[in-house]
Amino acid sequence: MTQPVSARLKIGLSACFSHADPARSLFTNKTLQYVEQSIAHWLMSAGAMVVMVPCPTGETARGDTKLSHYAEWLDGVVMHGGADVWPGSYGEVPLKDAWIGDQIRDLYDLALVEAFEQAGKPVFGVCRGLQLINVAFGGTLYQDIEEQHEGGLRHRDPVTYDQNFHEIEIVKGTRLSKLYPQVDTARVNSIHHQGVKDIAPGFDIEAWSVPDRVPEAIRRRPDRGRSYIAATQWHPEFHKYGSTETVDDTPILHDFLWACATAKVAPKTSPGSGSGKIRDRAARVLRQALLRR
Repeated sequence: MTQPVSARLKIGLSACFSHADPARSLFTNKTLQYVEQSIAHWLMSAGAMVVMVPCPTGETARGDTKLSHYAEWLDGVVMHGGADVWPGSYGEVPLKDAWIGDQIRDLYDLALVEAFEQAGKPVFGVCRGLQLINVAFGGTLYQDIEEQHEGGLRHRDPVTYDQNFHEIEIVKGTRLSKLYPQVDTARVNSIHHQGVKDIAPGFDIEAWSVPDRVPEAIRRRPDRGRSYIAATQWHPEFHKYGSTETVDDTPILHDFLWACATAKVAPKTSPGSGSGKIRDRAARVLRQALLRR
């Protein structure tokens, strides 16, 4: 039976950015915010209503809508994949110009995570989303796995893209292992060259890449009623429905949406949540430029 609209979960999806480009023939010198359709369709496959959360600031900004308003209205948020995280977001200088990332998107993403965390709403990250969440709560990244992690696999192949795969090992006793009972190893897509170096305090690693042991799934410990935050380094939305070649995405999706449904009934508030847990320097900028407090 089809769910009525009033019963469907409303899930936010962070925006990707295509910054103003005077050389672009379409939308010349205009900033574009967009989503990749696979991830929207992935969430919709379980009946969720998906809403892109636009960045509320920029030279064309008008009105008083804030990210905190979206966090209050929506039931959870998914942090999209995309551009590299700017190394300055975790206190480093880019080692190469090619790894400079997107500082503007980082500020928006950090503000979005902060808003939903403060509202006690679940957050799920995909690829860049995992890295951003780790950075937001005090972790660091490899700017490039192959160059900085001894024995690192090639985790991104620009030619094969979402057809680049490797094995993961699921950590026993974790929530992820309970979602996949009797599964010790699995095959996932791999479309990234950055990765978690130091895990953020309060988070656990739930899966490792094999054999180079780069974190592939993380989750915040549910201590003291903290809200749900989890992420995968692979793209579950790129799993081909019904295929047995890569790990089934369904348990991950249902786990996140279950958390959203639960929080809708009884929202969690993390003691001392907010800017104290998001990187201090970034939080000051967020308050001034993005959250407009």
